[in-house]
Amino acid sequence: MPDDQVRSDEVRSRTVAAGDVELHVLEAGTEGPVVLLAHGFPELAWSWRHQLPALARAGYRAVAPDQRGYGRSSRPAELEAYDIHHLTGDLLAVLDAVGADRAVVVGHDWGSMVASHLALLHPDRVRALVNMSVPHLPRGEVAPTEALRAVAGDSFVYILYFQEPGVADAELGADPARTMRRLLAGLAVRPEQPLDPALLAADGRGFVERMPEPEGLPSWLTQAELDHYVEEFRRTGFTGGLNWYRNLDRNWATTPELAGATVTVPSLFVGGALDPVVMMTPPAVAHGALTDHRGDVLVPGAGHWVQQESADEVNAALVGFLDEVCGGGS
Repeated sequence: MPDDQVRSDEVRSRTVAAGDVELHVLEAGTEGPVVLLAHGFPELAWSWRHQLPALARAGYRAVAPDQRGYGRSSRPAELEAYDIHHLTGDLLAVLDAVGADRAVVVGHDWGSMVASHLALLHPDRVRALVNMSVPHLPRGEVAPTEALRAVAGDSFVYILYFQEPGVADAELGADPARTMRRLLAGLAVRPEQPLDPALLAADGRGFVERMPEPEGLPSWLTQAELDHYVEEFRRTGFTGGLNWYRNLDRNWATTPELAGATVTVPSLFVGGALDPVVMMTPPAVAHGALTDHRGDVLVPGAGHWVQQESADEVNAALVGFLDEVCGGGS
C-alpha cells in the first residue's frame, strides 16, 4: 500500500478467519460504532483509503476487508464458494472478529448488493445500510440472467459476458494495466459525449476492448494509486471477482424467502451523478423496498468510483448519516 495514501498510525491491517478462508482486513479507529465497508468489482479494501481515516477521526471504528477472491484474502477454486451466503457470511465473520454485534454496513458496486443481502438475511446484525453506486435491488420475479437476456436481446451485456468461466478472466487478465486504467478512468458518462452505440454491439468484442483508452488519468487517481491496483490484480487475476457474477442466478434460486422483503433499518444511497450505473438503474427503483430511507445523495461531476473520485463529499454524507442513525461517534 503506498505510504502516501494511508498513514500507518491511522490504519491497521489484520487477518480474519471466515470458515475455510482468510480475509485481509483494514481497520481505522478503536472505539465508537462499527462501520463495515464492502468494496465492489474490481476493487480492494484499499478502495476505501479515503474513508477509513476520515470515519475514525469522526469517532467511528471503520473496518474494510479484501472480500474473498480479492487482494490478500483467500481465493477459493470452487465457483459456488462465491455465492451470496458465503459473501454475507464473510462480513459476519469480520463483525465477530472485531466484537461487533451490529454495524452500519456500507457497500459500493457489488459490495452494495452484498450489504443489502446482509440487511435482509441477517437484520439483527445491521444497524443501518448505505448503498453506493448500485442501489438496493429488490428480488426479481425471474433469475437475473434470464431477465437481462429478455431486455437486452442481441445487445452486448457485460454481466452476461462474464458468465462463461475463463473467457472474461483471460481478457481482463491479459493486460491488468490496460484493464484497470480503462475501468477506473472511463466509467463516467459525459453529457457532451453521447453513448456510442457500438459499445453494445454484438460484434464479438470483449469487455475491456470496448472501453476507450483514456487520454490521461483523472485528477482523483495518481499513477501510484493505479499501479497499486495493477500490481494486486496482476498477482491475483480477476477470476475471484468474476465468480461473484457467475453466482447471480444461484443467489436468486437460494433466497426465495426474499420475495417481497423490505429493508427495515435506516438507509441511504450515495452515487455519482455521471455514473452510467446510476443512469441505467436510478436509486428510486429501491424506494419501495426501503421502509426507512433517509435520502439519495448524487455527487455532481462524479462517476462510478464515487468514494474515490469525490472523497470529501462522500465522507461528509457518510458522517452526517452515521451521526443521525448512531447518535454521533465516540
